[in-house]
Amino acid sequence: MSANSKIEWTDATWNPVRGCTKVSPGCLHCYAETFAERFRGVPGHPFEQGFDLRLVPEKLGDPLRWSTAQRIFVNSMSDLFHEKVPDEYIIKIARVMKAANWHTYQILTKRAERMQSLLKGKLRFAAEQAHIWWGVSVENQKHGLPRIDLLRNSPAQVRFLSIEPLLEHLGPINLKGINWVIVGGESGPGARPMDTRWVRNIRAQCRSAKVAFFFKQWGGVRKSEAGRELDGQTYDEFPKLLQNPVPDLQFRRSALEQFAAESV
Repeated sequence: MSANSKIEWTDATWNPVRGCTKVSPGCLHCYAETFAERFRGVPGHPFEQGFDLRLVPEKLGDPLRWSTAQRIFVNSMSDLFHEKVPDEYIIKIARVMKAANWHTYQILTKRAERMQSLLKGKLRFAAEQAHIWWGVSVENQKHGLPRIDLLRNSPAQVRFLSIEPLLEHLGPINLKGINWVIVGGESGPGARPMDTRWVRNIRAQCRSAKVAFFFKQWGGVRKSEAGRELDGQTYDEFPKLLQNPVPDLQFRRSALEQFAAESV
C-alpha cells in the first residue's frame, strides 16, 4: 500500500492487481502503463514484468495492517474488473474491504459490464457497504456515457464518475443515482486538450443535480503550471464519509491470520 498518494482525490493506493490492457480512447496515454514500463526487467522491482497483468496476493491484507483511516484507491495501477482477474480473487479483495471497514474504498473501472454483473451477484455483499464506492471512467460520449448507465443500474451505496481525461463535450449527462463526479484533463507528453466550456457544463449539471463535484486538474504537458482552479476556485467536494471505528491490534491480526490461512 502506498500512503500519501499524489492523486488529489484519494489518500492512499492499494494494488493487489498490477497491469492492464487498453480498452478505449481514454487509455491511450495511460499514466500507469508509462510508469510501470520504466521498470520492466529491473530485478526485484514491483513492476519487473512491466504492465503485464498479474495478481499480487501478498498485498491482499494491506488494509488490515493500516490502522489510520484512509480513502483508498483500489488498483490505481490496474482495473479490478479486467477479464483476466478471476471472480474468486475479486471476491477476496472485496472481503478484505468489508472487513477493514474503517477505510473508504474507491474502485474505478472501464469494464462496467463486468462490475455490474458481479455487483448483482457474487459481490452483492460488497455493494451493500456504504464505505465502498464504485465508479466508472468517462472520457467521451461513445465509450463513457454507456458506462454511466451501467453504473446507475448497479446496486451500490455510493456511485461516482471519473471524467478524466475529458476528451470532448459530453452534452447532457444523466446524474440520477450518482453521488460524486471527478473531472480532469489529460497530462504528460502528447496530452490532448480540454476545453473550459466542457468542464463548466459538467459543473453546472452537478450543481443542478446536487452531486458533489471535484475538479482534479487542467492537465497538459506541465500540469503543475496549469493548476486545478476553475474560474478562480478549487473544487474539492466529496460524498459524506462513513466513519467506522478502528478495531484494536488483536482484531486486525486475527483477521490477517484468517485471510492468510485461506490463501494457503
